[in-house]
Parts: sequence; structure tokens; C-alpha cells
Amino acid sequence: MTDRQTLGKKGEDYAACRLERAGLTIVARNYRCPKGEMDIIARDSGVLVFIEVRTRRTAFRGWGEESVTSSKTGRLRAVAAYYLLNEGYTAWPEMRFDVVAVRWVGEEPQWNWIRAAF
Repeated sequence: MTDRQTLGKKGEDYAACRLERAGLTIVARNYRCPKGEMDIIARDSGVLVFIEVRTRRTAFRGWGEESVTSSKTGRLRAVAAYYLLNEGYTAWPEMRFDVVAVRWVGEEPQWNWIRAAF
């Protein structure tokens, strides 16, 4: 694994732990399909939540939440649609797209959970 991949996995693990502590139930992690990848899929009560995790050590190229572009949101929506089709949903469930930005600057990471980000 590269340093970047290691940092990304560490951020996703941290985000998953914090989300579970906040009451979400993790359904899938690193869901891959022909449309791309979704970092975390979870349930928040009756809502299906698709979560993109962005981890950064510096703001040199902007913080994680600033890096989710319109083309990225389009790909995430396509992955979500594929997931629903593949899981046999016959109607659109209540769902939302969240972004979790992890800032791993020192020993203790900071996180910014943006619910219904797009």
C-alpha cells in the first residue's frame, strides 16, 4: 500500500467508527461495481446513507470536503443507483449522500460530517 492508500484506509476506519458511535449501522464498506466505488453505505434509522470519505494531512490542495466535485457526485450517484438495482430494490428508498472529511494533522484526527452534502 502507498502512504496515500494507508492514510485513506485509516481515515475510512476512523469515519466508520465515529459513524457507528453516532448510531448508524454500516451495511457495506468499499463497495465496488462497474460504476465506481462507495466508501461506506450505512443505515440511519430508515434512511440509506451513501458516504464519501476524504482524508487529508494538509490543506495544500484544499481540505477533503472541498475536493468533492460535481463529476465525483455524479459518479457516486451512479454507484448508488447500481447498488440499489443490484440489491433488488423495486422502489427508491429514502436515502441521502453524506461526506465525511477527516483531517489527520496531529495524533488526534478531526472530522467534519456533512449530512445531505449533495
